[in-house]
Amino acid sequence: MATLRTKIMPYIAAAFTILFWSSSFPAVRYSLEYYSPESLMIFRFLVASALLLGYCIIKKVPLPEKKDLPLFAVSGFVGLFLYMWAFNTGTGLVLSGISGFIIAAAPVFTLLLSIFFLKEKAGPLVWIGVLTSFAGIVIIAATQITEMQLNTGVWLLLGAAVFTSIFNIMQKRILRKYTVMQATAYSVAFGTLFMCVFLPNFVQEFPAAPLEANIIIIYLGIFPAALAYFLWGYALAKSEKTIYITSFLYLTPFLSSVMAFFWLGEVMPALAFVGGIIVVVGMVITNAFKEKSKKNLS
Repeated sequence: MATLRTKIMPYIAAAFTILFWSSSFPAVRYSLEYYSPESLMIFRFLVASALLLGYCIIKKVPLPEKKDLPLFAVSGFVGLFLYMWAFNTGTGLVLSGISGFIIAAAPVFTLLLSIFFLKEKAGPLVWIGVLTSFAGIVIIAATQITEMQLNTGVWLLLGAAVFTSIFNIMQKRILRKYTVMQATAYSVAFGTLFMCVFLPNFVQEFPAAPLEANIIIIYLGIFPAALAYFLWGYALAKSEKTIYITSFLYLTPFLSSVMAFFWLGEVMPALAFVGGIIVVVGMVITNAFKEKSKKNLS
C-alpha cells in the first residue's frame, strides 16, 4: 500500500499543480478589471515571497552563496519581473484560452534556446514537432488580427513565453547546485524586489479594489505562484519518469479555456482552438522524440 501511495502521489501533486496554473489565466483576466498589470504582479508576488521566504526561515534553508547572487537576480528579473509584466499585460488583451495556448508553447522556445546556446542535439522529428507548434501559434495569431494589425497581446505573450524559457534554462543551471526550494524561493524573492518599483501604483489602487478581487490575487500568490512550485518540484523529484509528469502540462490551456468559459463567459474562436490543439500536438511530438533520443544516447 505504501509503495502504491508513493507511486501515485507525484501524479496527484502534478494534477493539483496543473489545476492551479490553469486557474491563473481567468483569475488574472478577472483581477485586471480592478488592478493594473503592474499592481497585480507586485500584490501577487508579495504574497508568494512572504510564503516562500517564511518557509525558508522556519526550515532554515541556506541562502545562496554570494558569487551566485547575480545568477539568482537575473533569473528573478527575467523569469518573474519581465515574464509577469508581459503575461499580465498580454492576458488583459486576449482571451484566457488563447493566452494559455501561447504560454503552453514555452517548452518549444526552451528547446530552441537549448539547441542554439547549450548545444543540445535535436533530430529531424524534433524539428517537425517544433515547426508544428509554430504553425499552431501562427493560426492562433491569425485570429487576433484586426485592421491588418496583430493584437499587441499576442506579441506580449510570445515575449512572456521566451522569458519563461530563458528562466527554465537558468533554473537548470541553478538546480545543479541548489535545491528546488532554494532555486524557487530566492529567484522569486529577487523578482519581487524588482517589482517593488510598482509599489506606489499598488498602494494607490488597493483601497478602490473590492474584497473579492483581493482574495483572488491572494489565491494567485499562494496557490499558482507558491504552492504549485512546491508540488511541481516534488512531482518531478519523486516520479519514475519525468516525461509522465511534464505531459500534464498539455492539459493547462484546455482547462484554462473551460474555466474561463464558466467563470468569465469567454468563448474561443474555433480556428484559435484548432491552432491551440496543433501547438499541443507539436509539443507532444517534440517531447516524445526528445525522450526517445535520450534513451538511445544512454
